[in-house]
Amino acid sequence: MSSNGQVAVIIPAAGQGTRLGGHRKQFRVLGGRSVLVQTLLVFERHAQVDHIIVATPSDAVEPLGVELRRVGITKLLNVVAGGDSRQASVHAALAAVPEEVDVVLIHDAVRPFVRMSSVQRVIDQTRATGAASLALGITDTVRRIEAENGEVRFGETVPREELVRVQTPQGFRTSWLVEAHQKAESEGWSATDDVQLVQQLGHPVVPVPGSTMNMKITTPEDWETAVRYWPDWKEVLAMEEREQIVGQETR
Repeated sequence: MSSNGQVAVIIPAAGQGTRLGGHRKQFRVLGGRSVLVQTLLVFERHAQVDHIIVATPSDAVEPLGVELRRVGITKLLNVVAGGDSRQASVHAALAAVPEEVDVVLIHDAVRPFVRMSSVQRVIDQTRATGAASLALGITDTVRRIEAENGEVRFGETVPREELVRVQTPQGFRTSWLVEAHQKAESEGWSATDDVQLVQQLGHPVVPVPGSTMNMKITTPEDWETAVRYWPDWKEVLAMEEREQIVGQETR
């Protein structure tokens, strides 16, 4: 795959966020801005990202587009109406991806703590092999749960060396991702993420080392952790932005 093609990021942000409760979690305020904006700013500041496409609830399309441009998301290409699922939202956003884009990243709207260096590794690996995703090894003992006569108990231990926790961004050759979504729609497939859809076409997806801090804000405990970590994260992001500028100047 050529390294000269463009990179687009799709952010599915149409979810209800019911597990966190209250206001949709992607629109909650973290560090003076919504979680969604804080997430987008990582990609806005990344030198190799050309376009950002957001899928949002249909009633938020127009006001969100205005707001994102107002706060300085200059790479915003489009805000589209998402669907009833993550898969449907990504499918809707894919229609807005320009022909010049050869790498599409999919990233959760509520993972604002992704490092620029991690994004770069996913882009590089996707260009090299066609598909990649951040993933984190499991350190806890993992066991299956069994139910017998209404009683729940531990079952067999699952080898943790064979398991990972999948994170985002996930990166794909554009043609692979488009084909995967078209086939899923025509044949009625459903999947929890785009890695699974692309694998169903027979394409391998390469894991890229993730980070424990690249958390998905889902529960009230996650939110408390995000609020505590935010002051330190601002320094991390500023450092990576400086390193990125220096790297470009020395090329």
